[in-house]
Amino acid sequence: MHRWRRGLAFAAAVLFAATAQAAAPGVRDLGGAWEFRLLPQDLQAREHADATQWRAARVPGHVHTDLLAQGLIPDPYVGAPEAQLQWIGLGAWEYRSRFDLDPATLRRAHAELVFEGLDTYADVSLNGEPLLAADNAFRTWRLPVTGKLRARGNELRVLLHSPIRRLLPQVQAMPHKIAGNYPSPYGDEPKDAMTGNFARKPGYHYGWDWGPRYVTAGIWRAVRLESWDGLRIDELHLRQLRVDADAAELSAQLQVRADAAGPATLEVDWLDPDGRRARSLRQKITLRAGEQTLSLPLRIERPRRWYPYGYGEQALYTFRARLRGEGGQQAQVQQRTGLRRVELRRPRDAAGQGFAFAVNGIEIFAKGANAIPFDMFPARVSTQRLRKTLEDARAANMNMLRNWGGGYYESDAFFDLADELGLMVWQDFMYGGGMQPGYDAGFRANAVAEARDQVRRLRRHPSIVLWCGNNEEETAWKDWGHRRTLTQADPAFAQEVWDGYVQLFGRDLRDVVARESGEVPYWSSSPSNDLDEKANDSAKGDKHYWDVWAGSKPIAAYLGESPRFMSEFGLQAWPVLRTVDTFASKAEQGLATPVVRAHQKFLAGAGNERLLLYIRAGYGEPRDFADFVYLSQVMQAEGIELAALHHRASRPHTMGSLYWQLNDVWPGASWSSIDYYGRWKALQFHARRFFAPVAASALRKDGRTALNLLSDRTQAKPAQWTLRVIDFDGREHWRDQGQVTLAPLAATAAGAWSDAELLRGADPRRTAAVFELQVAGEPVSRRVVYFDEAKSLALADPQLRTQWRRDGDAAVLTLQAGALTRALWIEFDGLDAQLSDNALTLLPGESVQLRVRADADLERLRRSLRLRWLGAP
Repeated sequence: MHRWRRGLAFAAAVLFAATAQAAAPGVRDLGGAWEFRLLPQDLQAREHADATQWRAARVPGHVHTDLLAQGLIPDPYVGAPEAQLQWIGLGAWEYRSRFDLDPATLRRAHAELVFEGLDTYADVSLNGEPLLAADNAFRTWRLPVTGKLRARGNELRVLLHSPIRRLLPQVQAMPHKIAGNYPSPYGDEPKDAMTGNFARKPGYHYGWDWGPRYVTAGIWRAVRLESWDGLRIDELHLRQLRVDADAAELSAQLQVRADAAGPATLEVDWLDPDGRRARSLRQKITLRAGEQTLSLPLRIERPRRWYPYGYGEQALYTFRARLRGEGGQQAQVQQRTGLRRVELRRPRDAAGQGFAFAVNGIEIFAKGANAIPFDMFPARVSTQRLRKTLEDARAANMNMLRNWGGGYYESDAFFDLADELGLMVWQDFMYGGGMQPGYDAGFRANAVAEARDQVRRLRRHPSIVLWCGNNEEETAWKDWGHRRTLTQADPAFAQEVWDGYVQLFGRDLRDVVARESGEVPYWSSSPSNDLDEKANDSAKGDKHYWDVWAGSKPIAAYLGESPRFMSEFGLQAWPVLRTVDTFASKAEQGLATPVVRAHQKFLAGAGNERLLLYIRAGYGEPRDFADFVYLSQVMQAEGIELAALHHRASRPHTMGSLYWQLNDVWPGASWSSIDYYGRWKALQFHARRFFAPVAASALRKDGRTALNLLSDRTQAKPAQWTLRVIDFDGREHWRDQGQVTLAPLAATAAGAWSDAELLRGADPRRTAAVFELQVAGEPVSRRVVYFDEAKSLALADPQLRTQWRRDGDAAVLTLQAGALTRALWIEFDGLDAQLSDNALTLLPGESVQLRVRADADLERLRRSLRLRWLGAP
């Protein structure tokens, strides 16, 4: 939404609120002034007595970040302190806060303490009276405290138990264990008795192959006191019954609490996406005492609908409801949402069964990435950081993110930004691998309550286009040996585990989504065909493809895999050296140094060997650690580009390409395209080009290159393609071109050539085929095809020339290449510089102008400029 539109909407909301200010519920933020300590009688107190003293804490927050702020532990991200910090996850931690209340609050008829997130096993007491024994980090806990408050010295205490110690006895007592995820290498729990999948807590805290093991605890989301009199609206939900170009038929559903029965007036109005008041409805109703649901039908003629980025506007309406009871009692609520119709289309065809998202009737090719948590300690993720990352995703022409199921349900701010930016969200429920104890009725009841909380919280967001039961649990059971191992040990228990799985993910969560957010489809697992016999099927459903990387197949194998929807695939790379410098000194940087191994979580620290496998296969032996980092990024970017263009060229058979992964949880080696500090890897620059709405896909397989012209535009477009076969020094062997009309929402085949037809006798080690696509109003799309691995090409010194000038608040760098320059990477020693483009291939004689923003003058930029390219001496 444009800034001036947000301003109008905010002003209107203020005016609306002012008319009923007296009836607004009282809200007292109880964050801020807290203290914490390690429980003095805890076993960990023997070696960590200094942590048993009361010290200042931050709420929302986490034990690790509070210990760090007090100087009691080293930075968990710097060096290799992970092993020495595992005691924190074994301890019991106590938090306390004291607060006073004004007389007006104490006179209210109702008061509730609200905890939006307690991680995880938490005993809550107020003024010495127990209120709650929480057991789920993903639930919102509302605790009635009417009559329990006093004017001075209210004391709120939260005792947080170790999830490992809480669960380990029952897990160890199981005669046969269900499969977990990543066993701890640190001895804080036995490797054969993993507790993580028994706790409703972020799974990644127990360690993953891209992040450390920090089993933290804390009051990780907001805590507040709410008070009100007589009448309250808990929620407004706009159920979208039918939305098309002519009309939006909605049902405004309000969850209401009333102290007394009697007549009342319900008013609903709304602001259009420009912040102008559109219409107001009023209805006389009769309230009954207690909780109830009120419904009012709404109709909006010719609605401005919400579309994903690239397909229309991201129109957002603001709906407001006010309830007036007898005696002047009032309650009000407002909500911002977008109007759209979303479908998951699964047509059967000769190849199997399709898998495509349609928004407002338009089938969207999903382009994007998987999003993981933004930090090991999510309370310190700012809205500004979320905005930058999501804006970076959109800048790379993404239209979908998959919120992966091993983390946590993202904040309201995340989804507000996705709504504004037009980023569709595939939302997993938070189950991230292994197997869940779905056979346990208590576990399932907790899971259903969690799902209801989260779906109700998030259902207003038009960006959410799918609720998915879990990440990889079905394929783990069927394909990774989990079912076979347990069946061999205890067939009856194995059947019980599977039946519990089907109940939880096939029925319970599906029912919650249908009841609470009926217009959004549900999918039981990723990858799956929604409980069909085969879980990870290329012909049906969505696909996770890890034969490349995890299975060590060559990158070219991507061209042989054409699923219906690719929801995971990836290649690893290290972040830039400026990021590596934040956790490892220069002396600590090396392929197998302890600190580097500690920040390489794949294969328990041995992941650089897999990286070297791919680097050596395509690019040769790295000269040093810096060259290794650079080549890892080149390999990742070129490999994911190959796969993504193949997916797009396979449209409509394939209708999605989501690579693993967008972002990082800490600084280290991973599959991300944006590192922990927000710095773009080469892949992110490539993604902006290979996800462009109009792009050329020229892919060479088995000595033959096929050219497909890709268009995500909804209208046909006249276009021209050009093919030039050149030497690396610029001599042109021959060229061809063609005029074509790009079909809308399609891949248009333009031609295919054998190597012999392209080379015509030229030396394959010194020759490239350059394909370009030109469409009016679109950036030129280029794809360069080579005839051998990069390490075998005769790449000459390109004799790069540079020029600098100042243009307003940015510097402009002009680069000119004397010969073909492949995988040019531009960086600046000691500076964080933002470039308008990077990870470039320049043709012989070509020049490019790049805007550079940095806190430095031109002279310092000149001195610090460093250029890397393939074949550089």
